[in-house]
Amino acid sequence: MTETLPTTTTGAAQVVTALEQLEVRLVFGLPGVHNLPIWKALRDSGIRLVGVRHEQTAVYAADGYARASGELGVALVTTGPGAANTLGATGEAMASGSPVLVIATDIPSGLRRDGVYRGVLHETRDQAAMFVPVTKGARTVRTAGEIASAVSECAALAREAQSGPVYLGIPTDLLSAGTSASPAAASPESRVRPDPPAALMARACEALKGAERPVIWAGGGALRAGAGELVGELALRLAAPVLTTYLARGLLAPEHPCLVPGPVHAPEVGRLWDEADVVLAIGSDFDGMMTQNWLMPAPPTLIAINVDEADANKNYPADVTLVGDARTVLERLLPTLAQRDGADELQRGLVALADEVRAAVLADDEQAAVFLEVMRATLPAEAVVLADMCIPGYWLAGYHRVPAPRKFAYPMGWGTLGFAFPAAIGAALAGAAPAVCVTGDGGFMFACGELATAVETRVPLTIVLVDDGGYGMLRFDQERAGDEPFGVDLVRPDFVALAAAFGVRARSVDGFGPEYADALREAIADGEPRMIVVRAALKPPPTTSPRWYRRG
Repeated sequence: MTETLPTTTTGAAQVVTALEQLEVRLVFGLPGVHNLPIWKALRDSGIRLVGVRHEQTAVYAADGYARASGELGVALVTTGPGAANTLGATGEAMASGSPVLVIATDIPSGLRRDGVYRGVLHETRDQAAMFVPVTKGARTVRTAGEIASAVSECAALAREAQSGPVYLGIPTDLLSAGTSASPAAASPESRVRPDPPAALMARACEALKGAERPVIWAGGGALRAGAGELVGELALRLAAPVLTTYLARGLLAPEHPCLVPGPVHAPEVGRLWDEADVVLAIGSDFDGMMTQNWLMPAPPTLIAINVDEADANKNYPADVTLVGDARTVLERLLPTLAQRDGADELQRGLVALADEVRAAVLADDEQAAVFLEVMRATLPAEAVVLADMCIPGYWLAGYHRVPAPRKFAYPMGWGTLGFAFPAAIGAALAGAAPAVCVTGDGGFMFACGELATAVETRVPLTIVLVDDGGYGMLRFDQERAGDEPFGVDLVRPDFVALAAAFGVRARSVDGFGPEYADALREAIADGEPRMIVVRAALKPPPTTSPRWYRRG
């Protein structure tokens, strides 16, 4: 009888095979001497490799891809400084709940001595430890044979609610090491959460039935769970307005009769929270940026739906916490609630509120009102908008009427400057729609080298670069404090010429009027990388912390 010998392969091939088994379609990465075996293995795979110009942008692009597609984003980087360069973007993915897998090489296992820094090329004392504060999990494999299962397990952890980034380190010598080919790595089963106890469901139901002025507060967990339709149905049944957080923008369509037409940071919208007697929070942790650092008063009764009880209660303790997936819990809750009166009255009130919000924006900054209206009227419904940490981005995050889930991304989150451009490349490569990046002149320079990546991939991406001469938000902060602007006015390149140097068609306009609208419409229709440089300066909106109205 002839014995069947096990098929041998390499650690690098195990990485790629595991990603293929996870149905990963593309990865973002930067090559280095340590991770080249993975590049070799990718050459013969069906996975598309998108090379970027900086490790940080690899993770931003993977994050943008994950937000637009709902799939796992993957970044491949090299050892030491290559891995460290990803930390800012990985922290943003953690704060925003993006399922991203960061795979980095580490120094050769044979050269490592525990507790000793020897001076090996790219060595750190503990590379995985750098990632612990900004990931759900950080792991380093010890043998080539465990690589495939490690990739599968780390991907499952990244996807599991609450989703977020996971780090996997692989000593570089294990990539070339021979090992037995692993069988198809079965994805670890998702942790099954028991349904909330019937007694808690009954308490929540009774509180909602007895509410006179209920409000629904929907967060990113509701969007990631695909619970938008159920949230909308519940709102209609309760005749309750729905406030959405930054991460939940697009959960309900703009025309939904219960969607609140503005951010809770605006006083006319904040009244809804203040007057509520029962708040139902779905998939939210009530972070500081949404609550004006918790200056919003705690509601008389708070019901929370969240996959994590501690997360639901860490900022505003709930009277009833229903632990579970938002979609599953709402499917149980809805049949217990009868249709209430007041839906027509609520709709009339929200129409009037929308008029108030528009009037307040116009009175605050006429150019901001024009900008928002042009974006509303010009962007196709399928476009994905990615806003950076810049004043135009702040206006969009608060006031843009997002047409559907996963059509808007914003780094709040961690608040990382330079997010939007590389994330927009990832979103455009998700294949769902053209991407529109809105960035400032300062933030764009964090990743301007990715113009090369945009050209190489021919992504349908329009860059709206608003040039106000530097860090406009910081200039506002200094002037508000009575100081002369210092260190915030920047030397900028000729952005149109810079784009042209990479082969990207670009034009400049003054302000957000008809010329801008025409340029935006033309750029999106082109279907390839385009840039519009807008010379304009906007006032920061009420959503920015210096302008929060709940300052006591």
